[in-house]
Amino acid sequence: MSQIRVNNKTREINSPLVLKECSSFFSKFAGLMFKKTLKEDDGIILFEQSEGKISSSVHMFFMNFDLGIIWLDSGKRVVDTCNAKKWHPFYAPALPAQYTLEIHPTRIKEFFPNDQLEFVNEN
Repeated sequence: MSQIRVNNKTREINSPLVLKECSSFFSKFAGLMFKKTLKEDDGIILFEQSEGKISSSVHMFFMNFDLGIIWLDSGKRVVDTCNAKKWHPFYAPALPAQYTLEIHPTRIKEFFPNDQLEFVNEN
């Protein structure tokens, strides 16, 4: 699983996020389930083949903590965000998304709709 540094090109953020890439069906389904804690700069990024609302939705079953969710379109522009509560059935973006960032909930306030993000492979 590769690591990706996420920068916000629109506005300054506290520090870059360093997220693990999840592109296989199993890695996307498992996500952060059963993990006990999440560091403030950690998380995962889910890659889909194309933009969609249903394909980029997330479930919160078996989660031990809440998450900040950021959905991006194919151009890596933020289309929606939410604070996802543990054990909630699912969350879906307001607009179609291709990338889903699952991050520490304290970091969600650094990202807004239409922000342009950048991915940098750390491997």
